[in-house]
Amino acid sequence: MSYNKEEKLQKYAELLVKVGMNVQKDQRVFIRATVDAKDFIHLIVEEAYKAGSSDVKVSYGDDRLAQLNFQYRDQSAFEKVPQYLIDERMDYARDYAAQLALISSSPENLKDADPAKVAANMKAYGAGFKEYMKMMQSDQFSWTVAAYPSPAWAQLVFPELEEAEAFDKLLDAILESVRMNEADPVQAWVEHNDNLHAKADYLNQKAYVALHYTAPGTDLKVGLPKGHIWSGASSINKDGTSFMANMPTEEVFTVPHKDEVNGTVSSTLPLSYGGNIIDEFTLTFKDGVVVDFDAKVGKDILEGLLNSDENAKRLGEVALVPHDSPISNSKILYYNTLFDENASCHLALGSAYPFCIEGGKEMNDEELAAHGLNNSITHEDFMIGSAEMNISGITADGQEEAIFVNGNWAF
Repeated sequence: MSYNKEEKLQKYAELLVKVGMNVQKDQRVFIRATVDAKDFIHLIVEEAYKAGSSDVKVSYGDDRLAQLNFQYRDQSAFEKVPQYLIDERMDYARDYAAQLALISSSPENLKDADPAKVAANMKAYGAGFKEYMKMMQSDQFSWTVAAYPSPAWAQLVFPELEEAEAFDKLLDAILESVRMNEADPVQAWVEHNDNLHAKADYLNQKAYVALHYTAPGTDLKVGLPKGHIWSGASSINKDGTSFMANMPTEEVFTVPHKDEVNGTVSSTLPLSYGGNIIDEFTLTFKDGVVVDFDAKVGKDILEGLLNSDENAKRLGEVALVPHDSPISNSKILYYNTLFDENASCHLALGSAYPFCIEGGKEMNDEELAAHGLNNSITHEDFMIGSAEMNISGITADGQEEAIFVNGNWAF
């Protein structure tokens, strides 16, 4: 059965509510979006109420207002998050509301802003929402990150097209990435979920002590903590309800040991961070810490990211994505981490997910650190995969076994 665009958007809204957040009867819902997506947000809100939600709150952002704020406000205005914003989001988090972040902003929205203001703003948000992020990263509540186009983002992705045509093309690509072109999208997600879990199960049985990455510009060894858990696709919240954190998703991921990363890694796709692009960058690690870095584009922005706090120079995630995957094969560069990370193996600077180690959801910060997990106010994925990427798992007796060969799964 094929659907027209309006029907696909309705089905997409339903998918985000029922498969993404998996909204339950009488559950509250908190949605963050930009005004560009308001018409689609209306569909999501209606679907959430149909699913039994008791309260759906939408917090809107506006890209042009953000530009004006950065242009005219002093840097001191970006050094602290207004308490009412923190209180509102924490009210929903403590009530275990389902949460949706719908991404639409142009990745270059703040390219003309003062990098010092951008760095201060990102640092302030990381610190202000630290408790919220800790609850989210330990899956206390259901959370989903998804996307909907804006004209500015679409023009960045498809600069050769007129605005309306670019918008439609990006929308089509997003809908295809979340399997809306399948006859039964929900069943397609069930099967996709099973496939990713099978990969994670295999790696969990292997219990490698480290990973070795080799590719042009990359020779990196990443230690894995004892009791690490590979995850993929659906997660489980504190009530035992499944949800999909990222839509789309193609990754299987775990936590690295924060002190056991050595070597150099090179990016293979641009990173959108703080309304800016960082591209063609390298990071060199020693005993878990970035000791040298360079970037052809956005080096000052990268420096701000690395200096977010004392642990932003350490890794918090390793993720495996085959080069032969739907988003990679689309040959579209989205300039958006939600999509580009699902076209490529990636790492993340900053905080680790507690659910990726045995017993981690019940551990405090000190216990997690003792097990090798990083704690930071930031968590930023960056893409390192390619058709030339080889990854081996190192066993407890020092043997190397192929996990990825020429960018794809070896098993």
